[in-house]
Formats: sequence, structure tokens, C-alpha cells
Amino acid sequence: MARPTGSSINMLRETINKVAAAAFLLVLSVSCGRGSVEVATNPDTAIYPDYMGVTVPSNVAPLNFHYTASGIRKAETSVRYNDLCISFSGKDVVWDMEQWKDLLAAAENDTIFFSAELSLKGGRKEKLEWELYVSPDKIDPFVSYRLIEPGYEVWHEVEIRERCIENFEERVLSDWKHTGNSCMNCHIHTQARSDLSMFYVRGKDGGAFLNRNGELRKLSLNAEKMVSGTVYGEIHPSGRYGVFSSNIIIPGFHTQGSRRLEVYDTESDLVIADFDRNELIVPPVLARKDILETFPVFSADGSSIYYCAADTLPLPRDIEKLRYSLMKIGFDRNTGRTVGKPEVIWDAAERKGSVCHPKCSPDGKWMIYTVADYGTFPIWHSECQLEMMDLQTGEIFRMDAANSDRSDTYHSWSSDSRWLVFASKRGDGKYGRPYFCHIDADGQLTKPFVLPQEDPWHYENSLRSFNIPDLSDGPVNFDAETIGRMVKETKAETFMIYE
Repeated sequence: MARPTGSSINMLRETINKVAAAAFLLVLSVSCGRGSVEVATNPDTAIYPDYMGVTVPSNVAPLNFHYTASGIRKAETSVRYNDLCISFSGKDVVWDMEQWKDLLAAAENDTIFFSAELSLKGGRKEKLEWELYVSPDKIDPFVSYRLIEPGYEVWHEVEIRERCIENFEERVLSDWKHTGNSCMNCHIHTQARSDLSMFYVRGKDGGAFLNRNGELRKLSLNAEKMVSGTVYGEIHPSGRYGVFSSNIIIPGFHTQGSRRLEVYDTESDLVIADFDRNELIVPPVLARKDILETFPVFSADGSSIYYCAADTLPLPRDIEKLRYSLMKIGFDRNTGRTVGKPEVIWDAAERKGSVCHPKCSPDGKWMIYTVADYGTFPIWHSECQLEMMDLQTGEIFRMDAANSDRSDTYHSWSSDSRWLVFASKRGDGKYGRPYFCHIDADGQLTKPFVLPQEDPWHYENSLRSFNIPDLSDGPVNFDAETIGRMVKETKAETFMIYE
């Protein structure tokens, strides 16, 4: 069932806001000392990043941007909230931090109005008008991501960074300089908790780095009878367990420009790790040879495991027939074992698609996942979209307000379940960038906005993708030097395996 992106009340509110904005701009031309212009337009691509009509948290960093029209000779921008009027001159609009914070604090739960007059070559003029809504729902102040070239043949000089969303401060959590140029997998938190996170450093001296309750451990999550070491997964809300896939991953190549790289599993099972007992549990029901199981996560209360599963097929010959369903099975937090039999909650054959990357909201109400035409590696699938399920009713909603005509995936929730961050290749189709959108109690979504940068030209000048952005309620207690020492000096803890 398709859910509308806005209710009739919201549509009425938008209409009222537009009328109010028009009246405001008429006053603004006088109160801010501005004259009239010849042309009035409102193109979607008039500014970059596109912050027109977005909803932002009241603790976000300044939304610096630049105008994209060619041949700009002069640009004047006015920002107005109540009696406050702020003016900018020039193609780039860069905020003073304190001025921006004061504006957001004043306009919380309300709308800020923007207008601009652009003088172009040939005597042409443009007038732009837009709004910015400031949500009273604050966002978790940190986001981590892996910076990596977007190609399939390059993985060196990888970094995992942590950025403060409230300002522009950024630090390196792990990098190639301190790990012998090792490959690193992305940093994930459980329910946006800074005291419960994990990532991998690959290679002979690497391991799974578990950050739990102020302690950092280096683990070897691999044992005999497993398909491979652990790959994708999540930590249980209690912190005691982890659920992971164990995959043999094969890359393949397409001649199609929109699907350059295909990655698929020839084998994959699920395994449960007990971090207190250093045990690995392989439930037979989740390690069937005729089924490919991957992308496991826990429910918000930890009583269930969700994962993706597909029938094995001759690959790569039948790659376009490979479709994953969304599955659910019970979990006993006292024993670390699964309970009951798997059930299908999103049927790939019925939906005629393939699902991956399920993520449950911390409040237990929603699940968001990615849907592509086929396969389990949707980064190069332009048709890849986010979809949302109501976990109480099973109702499925489209996320038209958030999705684009490019890959939208690798998402995570805020700790209060009101904000979502995801990686999107909208725009150029090559570079993944972190976008945020608000989700209200009814599942209504707002237009996404990209992570603000101090330099409004940052994304045009950057040659790296932001992989798997993950929100956190605070900074983690380690950095690249700490990880580098542990890679060199700390032996990874081993685990015993039980079936």
C-alpha cells in the first residue's frame, strides 16, 4: 500500500505558508532595503546543497550553500524570522556560527523565510523564495561514516570518521595510516548509543573492534565450520550478543553503466556471538545450504532477529533472478538461541523485488529497509529505494519524500526514532553522501537535506563517498591512534563455536 507523503492538513499548512511567505517578501523588500526584480523563479536546483523547503533539527550546523546559476554578477540574500532580518552579499552564503545558533533557537518549531535577488549576465534578474522549518526534535549530535573512493577497484587510504552534526568538528576513528593500509568496514552503533558500537579492520592483524561499556576489545569472530569470518550484523540492545552473517562474497561486473558492479554471495549463513562467554552459536535453522541468509539485525526489544534470505541459484548466471525476502525469527536473550521457525514478513516473489539492510527504529514501531530489482548489493542500482514497514500492523509504506532517482540505502535511526540518516547518490549518481530527514509519530517524512559543510563547495570538490552513515548520541571513546596500537600490539580474542 502506498502512503501519501503529506496529509491534507500538511498540504493546507504548506499553502498557508506560501501565502504568508509571499506577503512577508513584499514587506521584506522594504524592511531589508530591497527593490523589485523582473523575474520570479523557484527552480529546484537554484542552490547547492539544496536546502529549499527542508526540515532541520534545532541543533544542526549552519546550512552554508552557494547559488548555481551561471553568470551571476551580484547576489543578495535576505533571511527573516519575525523582526529579525539577516542579509548576505555574494554567491556563497556562509553563516556565522553564533548567529545561526541564535536564529535556530528563536525559530524552533517555526518557519524561517529566505529570499534572494540574483543579477545575471545580459541584465537578467532572478528572484528566489523558499522556507526552512526548524523542528523541535533535536538530532543525535554525532554521525560516523567511512570515506572511500566510489570505484570498485580502490580500497586503500580508507578512513572511518566521526563528525559532530552541531558544528563542523570531525575526527578520525581509524585510518589506513595507523593500520598498515588495511581495509576497514563501517562503524555501526546499536540504537545510536555511543557506548555500544563496532567495526572491522581486515587483514592478518585485524579483528572486530567492539566498543562496549567503556571497554574496547579486539575479537576474532571466526571459527571452523563457519563459511567465513563475520561480515554484516548488529549488537543486541543488552550488549551481550551480536548477530552476524558469514559470507563468501564474489564481485562481478556489468556492461550497463547504471549497474557497474554486482556483488553476490555464493554461500552465507548466520551466526550469533556471545561476547560474555566468547562463544559463536550457529543455529541450524539459519545455516541451511539451500538458503542464502544475510543482513541480520535485532528487534528494538531484542526478542527477535530480522534477516534477508534467498534460495540458492546458479550464480552469476541467474543473478537477475536472485531476490531476497525479509524474514523474522524469535530470540531468547537468556540462552542466546533462536526460538521457533523463521517466518516471511516481506515476500520477494510477491513483491517482485529484493530486500536488504533492514533497520528497526529504537521505539520498536518501524522498520526501514532497501528494495532493489534483484540481488543484495544495491549501491550501483539506480532503482534502489527505501521502504518502511509498520512493525505492529505489517503495513508497508513508500518513502517517496526521501527517495530519489539514484541509489538510496545504508540508513540508520536516531535514538528517539525521529530522524533518519542514509547514503544517497542523488545528483551525480557516483558519490554517496549522508542525507537526513525527519519522521514523525505517524511515519510522515520530510524532504532530505545533506550533511552541512563549512565550505559550501565541499561536495563538488570531494572525491570520496560517505559509506554507511550511522548516528550516535555522543562521541566514542577511541581514535585512530588507539586502534593503530591495538592492531599492532593486541592479540584478538578467540571464540569457540557451538551448533
